[in-house]
Amino acid sequence: MHWKPHAAALAAQTAYPGSSWWVPVKETPRHMLVPRWFTPGPQGWTVVDGPSDEKAWAAAAYSDTTLITRVGAVHADQAQAGRTVTGHPTSSSTLPSLVVTMLRHCRLTPGMRLLDVATGSGYSAALACQRIGDDLVTTLDVDPYLTHAAAERLDQIGWYPTVVTADAGGEELPGVFDRIVSTVSMPRIPASWLAALAPGGRLVTTLEGTGLIVTAGKTDDGGARGRVEWDRGSFMATRTGDDYPPALSEVFDTANTAEGEVSVSPFPVLDVMQVWEVWSMLSLTVPGIEHRTGTADDGSRMTWMLHPDGSWARAHTAQGERTTTVHQGGPRRLYDTLEQIRWRWLEHGELPVYGAQVTITPDGETTLSRGGWSVTL
Repeated sequence: MHWKPHAAALAAQTAYPGSSWWVPVKETPRHMLVPRWFTPGPQGWTVVDGPSDEKAWAAAAYSDTTLITRVGAVHADQAQAGRTVTGHPTSSSTLPSLVVTMLRHCRLTPGMRLLDVATGSGYSAALACQRIGDDLVTTLDVDPYLTHAAAERLDQIGWYPTVVTADAGGEELPGVFDRIVSTVSMPRIPASWLAALAPGGRLVTTLEGTGLIVTAGKTDDGGARGRVEWDRGSFMATRTGDDYPPALSEVFDTANTAEGEVSVSPFPVLDVMQVWEVWSMLSLTVPGIEHRTGTADDGSRMTWMLHPDGSWARAHTAQGERTTTVHQGGPRRLYDTLEQIRWRWLEHGELPVYGAQVTITPDGETTLSRGGWSVTL
């Protein structure tokens, strides 16, 4: 494949001439790192083989798009052509602009030791190798197949970073680093990251279930202090096994059949996960909510909120109406919490999540605060 013009076009879209990441994007053959990927369909996911169609391969690899490389426990490399795979995405090659955003926030300069958490396809590690040299880059993933495949492909394009298979959320990290950048979302900052962060070091990650990018510098007490950036970013949540826990199907069945407590909201149904401020605030207030959206038989817009503790909410806005009928049950009133956040959003014109100050203790307790609001993870 004559890939360089494609990579140059991607660089023009995700960086700018003279920036630190212009050359890395322009000089990295992303297609070599993602030879196969999944595309969604009505019945599930179907694998696409890049070498079989170089035009489609180039279009996918050099677009600013996330390419799904693993569904459930099935890697795209190992999926059978023509066979549909069902499940949730469990690994991907993240859209390059977001990878560049995370690397830009870490303020990486030559001579710094970098830990790249969540190897995935190896693309972020490749960009970092191009920027500071592979001898200063360590990349880590919980999936042994991913680390093996990424190491081989990085070798093929001339980069030899240290590649480690480990659980970044629970194990001691393999060294001391000036920068830690994670392209997997964390429920809070692990204490092991702070222990592995050199004095004056900086970490960058997203918080699980939110669109919040956290940056923080190590403090003298062994903790860290920083802020939630104004950029938005979201990644898959960290996992310890082959797949994520099963979806809340039983709670969903209850939410579809039970009457529960009935109320009327003055607001139309909201697709919460498309409104990043609201989604992030709600996830920080009640972590673990699963959101689903759909359309009822009569064409009305519907949304469901499900929680592992058995709480649920079902809401629909009839065609031509603005108010919403809400049914909810279980130990919490999830929709009431959402309504409180929406009222605050309207009254103040914003929510305090973006731009919040972040304080992290040495054991990883993470507190966000802004304008009199705070939450501790």
